[in-house]
Amino acid sequence: MKLDMTLKSIRKLNSWTQEQLADRVGLKRSLIGAYEEGRAEPKIETLLAFSRLFNMSVDDLLAGQMKGIKSSNVETERLAGKKLRILVVPVDPKTNKESVSLVPIKAAAGYLGGYGDMDFIEALPQFSLPIPEISSEETRRVFQIEGDSMLPFLPGSYLISSYIQDWNYIKTGELYVFLTQDRGVVFKRAKNCIVETGEVELISDNLAYEPYKIHIEDLLEVWKVEGNIQFDLSQKGVSDSVVSRLDVLQREVRALRSVLEKNVA
Repeated sequence: MKLDMTLKSIRKLNSWTQEQLADRVGLKRSLIGAYEEGRAEPKIETLLAFSRLFNMSVDDLLAGQMKGIKSSNVETERLAGKKLRILVVPVDPKTNKESVSLVPIKAAAGYLGGYGDMDFIEALPQFSLPIPEISSEETRRVFQIEGDSMLPFLPGSYLISSYIQDWNYIKTGELYVFLTQDRGVVFKRAKNCIVETGEVELISDNLAYEPYKIHIEDLLEVWKVEGNIQFDLSQKGVSDSVVSRLDVLQREVRALRSVLEKNVA
């Protein structure tokens, strides 16, 4: 097994410390040192994590076949969706066209483990979207959301989303459904920080929720939200959101007034 040399070489190509590599695959730094020195052998789950991170097959990883990999090339190909991102898409046997899969709330937790499994995807509800505004040429999925972090999008709403192959095209300020390794399926507004830090900042429209950043290595799929279907027409969630925002604004105004009064005094 040549994993020790491969691991150390690729880590240095990316200018990562052992601690940084350990953080990216969820291990302790001491284990990375043990792997690089040949004192321990990783479990299959760890090999798969290295495989995803380095955009290499497990066979090449174990054989020490780096094939001239450069960190910049790896990053570019991963962003563009040319490495280890195979989208499973069901096809309607009658029309030979792609079906639209529905991921309801009850299936969202399983989606993280089954997004690449054709049996799982085909078991989801399938349908077509004969709507003139929605092109049939793009791959789409519908995600049902829960929680109130993106009000006025109400819990239980269905988001019509199109697949984003190239993550370079994630646009700041627009709405996306992200599949992440740690948080599963999340619906947020994006801020593209890939060039600066290799991350995407995920922002809630509900100001009660703090934004957070996801590194591209923790992203699995990205879907751009194009439309919304909801059946709760009470709009209670919208009213609550407005009240919440007004409360925040009032607090900010009071704080500003206090500062001004102190300056005048």
